Amino acid sequence: MSLATIVHAGLVRPDRPSHALVLMGGGARTAYQVGALRALAAMLRLKPAVNQAFPFQVLVGTSAGALNAAYLAGAATSGLTAFDQLSDFWGRLRSADVYTLRVSPWVRTSKFLAALNLWRNMRGMGAILDNMPLVDTLHHAVSLPGIEESLRSRALDAVAVTASSYSSGVHWTFCHTSGDAGARPWDRPGRRAEFQPLTIEHLMASSAIPFLFPATPLWVDGRREYFGDGSMRQVSPLSPAMHLGAHKVLVVGVGQPQRSGFGGTGGPAQRAPTMGGIAGHAMASVFHDTLQADVEQAQRVTRTLHQLPREVAAVLPYRAVEVLALQPSQSLDELAQAHAGELPQSIRNALGGLGALRGGGALASYLLFEPGFVQALISLGEQDAYARKAELLAFFSAR
Repeated sequence: MSLATIVHAGLVRPDRPSHALVLMGGGARTAYQVGALRALAAMLRLKPAVNQAFPFQVLVGTSAGALNAAYLAGAATSGLTAFDQLSDFWGRLRSADVYTLRVSPWVRTSKFLAALNLWRNMRGMGAILDNMPLVDTLHHAVSLPGIEESLRSRALDAVAVTASSYSSGVHWTFCHTSGDAGARPWDRPGRRAEFQPLTIEHLMASSAIPFLFPATPLWVDGRREYFGDGSMRQVSPLSPAMHLGAHKVLVVGVGQPQRSGFGGTGGPAQRAPTMGGIAGHAMASVFHDTLQADVEQAQRVTRTLHQLPREVAAVLPYRAVEVLALQPSQSLDELAQAHAGELPQSIRNALGGLGALRGGGALASYLLFEPGFVQALISLGEQDAYARKAELLAFFSAR
């Protein structure tokens, strides 16, 4: 996070305290966020002093986290019930609702034939999988008129999603507020913002996992650029929330303490990594590695401001921003490995033929939009949220 971002955050003075929810990306792994948020809603319902309205004024999402953020934005007028609605949506979701892969069943008999078949997909679409089913799913699930109503009624102040431009290399944040025309976008090296109504195309661009899903075209600066997953080149995931005026930021990631198959001594760590292991390692680098550093920097600045004399802090162009980060306490790779058999047969045939599903469940964990894995993630999210119940309730206390 740059100093300019922190200074800007200090100059933004919303007319009410602003809580932000930042949802990171990770394909099917983001079902973990659903469990954490469902548990949070249950906690808040049992706390009489807390208003039962939607508890966040700013929503920021990246990749599949952007899909969760947009869904919640469209349902924010229903208050805490929005989190239950999101959980119901994930309960109905299947891989066929997100992507498809049309390959012959015999590809697994030969690694060469499997590679050739996937290469043809890459030549034809620029990606291994076809994510057109997701377009139809989002049109039915995400209420764009609901987002407008949430902003108009002030159930929500702002919603933003991020995407990365393959054309220019710039990381873009697309923000939507009730007054987009008067909003001031920010421009930092390698990352920019633009205020405009969100569309399904923005969500498709943000969630286009590199190599797996095709790029999505969007118009920026009067020209068409091609965009992919917002987790790419995301050097400051908390920045949009601060630019949009957040005083407190709850960020829910889907990283993990240690990736299966790479840590520890003995066993798999001493063997050469498989294609699946390398792919999982690369995916983890795209999706998770910047979050912890950004959270630690924000927390360090806030601690420093709290240590200053009150008179000094009052005249500085900075504002303390409380950040609470929640991430899985268990390996999602190992959890995915236990459910890998739920993958669609065509995916298991093609990726299995290439050896991409050996060496841990890392790659499978991004594609497993199936009930067993989804419910396991939701349960883990609930468990981890309840383990930090005191912190989460304190986050919403009036102070």
